[in-house]
Amino acid sequence: MYHDQGHIPVKLLGRGEGVAVTLGLPFLRMSPDHGAAFDIAGQGLARPGSMTAAIQAAAAAAGDHQP
Repeated sequence: MYHDQGHIPVKLLGRGEGVAVTLGLPFLRMSPDHGAAFDIAGQGLARPGSMTAAIQAAAAAAGDHQP
């Protein structure tokens, strides 16, 4: 399976609140599950749902971390 194929169900079912999690790194990495959106940049059209969900997911995961 390719990277982009995994994003299809997340974008369809996530309703604008998908979060991408990168595994295999020595640190926590979560990001909004969307592209750069260059086509709407600077137009005030972007919705914050995915970014908000990514921040909340990272905060929840980091809160469970034991150094």
